[in-house]
Amino acid sequence: MAQTPPFPADLLETQTAWYRTYRHLAENATNPSGTAAHRRQLLTLSARIAAHPYWDTPAGTPAARVALKETARALAAGADRPPV
Repeated sequence: MAQTPPFPADLLETQTAWYRTYRHLAENATNPSGTAAHRRQLLTLSARIAAHPYWDTPAGTPAARVALKETARALAAGADRPPV
């Protein structure tokens, strides 16, 4: 199995925030209050991720984009679980 590339902390945090925001939006889809703000936040986070300088380096491959998403999705899922 390939090792996950080390991502810049701000990029990983932004992608994790994207998943948390998306999950919150999906869970509250029937309540229109605040959905516009969450949609705007998703757009802002998406732009930050896409424009991050990391993607202009040799490490910024399509495989790295997938690895970033997988890593951030796992972090976001773990952050949403209650502590044991």
